[in-house]
Amino acid sequence: MIKFFRKIRQNLLMENKTGKPAWPVGRYFKYAIGEIVLVVIGILIALQINNWNEQRKDKIKEQGLLKQLQEDYQSNLLQLEEKMATREILLNSAVQLLNAIDEPVGVVRDSVIKDLANIRHDPTFDPIRNNLTSSENLRLIRNNELRRLLSNWSSDVVGVKEIETTWSQLVNEQYHPIISELGLGRDIYNSFVNDSEHNWLLDKNSNSFKSEIGISKLKTTLNEILISKKLESMISASIVFNRGANLQSEALRQRILEILELIADEIK
Repeated sequence: MIKFFRKIRQNLLMENKTGKPAWPVGRYFKYAIGEIVLVVIGILIALQINNWNEQRKDKIKEQGLLKQLQEDYQSNLLQLEEKMATREILLNSAVQLLNAIDEPVGVVRDSVIKDLANIRHDPTFDPIRNNLTSSENLRLIRNNELRRLLSNWSSDVVGVKEIETTWSQLVNEQYHPIISELGLGRDIYNSFVNDSEHNWLLDKNSNSFKSEIGISKLKTTLNEILISKKLESMISASIVFNRGANLQSEALRQRILEILELIADEIK
């Protein structure tokens, strides 16, 4: 197309050089139109090439962003599942403790102490924080559903965090005073450090957390433990809050799996 208009312009110039009569107004008009069209076509082509280049750059950036998000959400999933597993241990211990309170015959004190140590857990989900889902980066993600899920991620996490925060406060403000009042602090902390599972450790080496706290010589009797109304109330609360946290966590887990599936589909 451009060559065509350029040829017309050259022919008109040649006519002018050969001394032919001055161009009619119509010929001038056609020449001007041809020049304008030629310039417009050139601008449009340049804009299109620039647009292709920008799209190519955005696709490269999108792929890098998706791969980083994939790593982050895989790490989030692993951490979340570890917290859920810890809560399941806590919940099982809480149920066993309530059963022991209801039916104390044959109950072993050491088992009760170990279960009380498990109640002391207050797992909290701490997802990776970054600026990968900022408005500028979200613009690069072309999948609308994935963009929506990433945009809503922070609000989805809130449901879990609120329950976790409440339970953590109860542990620190109510549970610890109760076990101290019963004189169980040393025994429970010893069991917590040396017998409980600690998935939250970065090196995953429970032995590195173990300490020689030992057993108290001022032992509280099993009966004193099992007749504590405050302790029974706290154990009951642990079931309510941690069951709720795991239900919220399972919903969040499904959300992460959905995000990871969409990311995998988009990664080339």
